[in-house]
Amino acid sequence: MSNYHTPALLQECIQGLNIKPGGIYVDVTFGGGGHSKEILKNLIDGRLIAFDQDEDARVNILNDNRFLFIHSNFRFIKNYLRYYNIKKVDGIIADLGISSFHIDAESRGFSFKADAKLDMRMNQEMKKSAADLLTEYSEIDLINMFRFYGEIKNAGKLAKCIVAARKEHAISNIVGFVEIIKNVIPKRLENKYLAKVFQAIRIELNDEIGALEEFLHASGDIISEDGRLVVISYHSLEDRFVKNYIRSGNCQGKIEKDLYGNYERPFKQVNKKVIVPTEEEIKINPRSRSAKLRIAEKI
Repeated sequence: MSNYHTPALLQECIQGLNIKPGGIYVDVTFGGGGHSKEILKNLIDGRLIAFDQDEDARVNILNDNRFLFIHSNFRFIKNYLRYYNIKKVDGIIADLGISSFHIDAESRGFSFKADAKLDMRMNQEMKKSAADLLTEYSEIDLINMFRFYGEIKNAGKLAKCIVAARKEHAISNIVGFVEIIKNVIPKRLENKYLAKVFQAIRIELNDEIGALEEFLHASGDIISEDGRLVVISYHSLEDRFVKNYIRSGNCQGKIEKDLYGNYERPFKQVNKKVIVPTEEEIKINPRSRSAKLRIAEKI
């Protein structure tokens, strides 16, 4: 799957990792293997461990004795590294969000333009799909989901519309769902609005924010002193969590001090200003437009 996903800010990420030829590195969002391939180019006798919860990513596994693929959500990174007797690593890279492959593979149900079932499961072994979520969630739960994960202003109207429609018939496919909510979609903002709706459902269904928070806290324990944490995010909520964690050691951004008045945070910022794609990169890879890169070094 050579077109699985074109990684954003690739060279900036590799530079940010500050790779040691004999180091141990982790790519927690393997996908099409774009970042992993570049990391391996910079290793001699080092080691690379890659995580991906999507079974479809296996087709991109790299044939290299320095490479280990783990089919799992990155929230479990600490447990798996412990299983393989790896206590510390020299760097971790995370390319958050959804890949181009998931958007383009209509059967996976991630795109509002697809004619497919409402699926959106990043891990196909999950029992519940997006359709189940829209069927089972209460009106208030739907409102909270759309407000928090989609920043949708008329979340109340949207939720009420969904609850009314599902009393009449099941919500199971994308075309039918878009038809149900068409009257609450702002005119001339259809695509932007639907992208936010689908983003909110995807994040909630896959517990992406919960997984991100667990991963970030685990990274503070796993990365060696002077090692690097490199994270690309694609929406404000993810970026806020990453920024807060790097600055304060927690995703809520609370600055905490020890008994001696020293700040308790595991990392220091490498780039104080967020790194974004150049206009040239955006022209080549339009889906990189919203990418934000933050780099931190273990103290």
